[in-house]
Amino acid sequence: MAAGQKRNRPLIQQAMGALDRFKYEVAAELNINPEYKSGYWGNISARECGAVGGNMVRRMIAAAEQALTEQAAAGVRQAFRASLPLEPDAQRGATSAHNPSEFRPGQGQQPF
Repeated sequence: MAAGQKRNRPLIQQAMGALDRFKYEVAAELNINPEYKSGYWGNISARECGAVGGNMVRRMIAAAEQALTEQAAAGVRQAFRASLPLEPDAQRGATSAHNPSEFRPGQGQQPF
């Protein structure tokens, strides 16, 4: 298909350059025919091009799964912290007796 007939448009225009760099990075890692470095992929076999695309998709899915895992873990941590009751002293604004770093001279407390 000629360049003027391209119908595959990126959803985010700024991502096009990053995807091209990613494609060349994956191709280099797979040690495919080095003719792709000129920018022309016509001499590269369909099998090699498919391997590049397949590895790109595999890595993008892994990155998305990692991001979702981190997002879910952050939500669980936040919910856990919200569910913990405050200590009675902390609710009144006083320091807790078991934390010597909270000692404030002149408030009637003795350090350990």
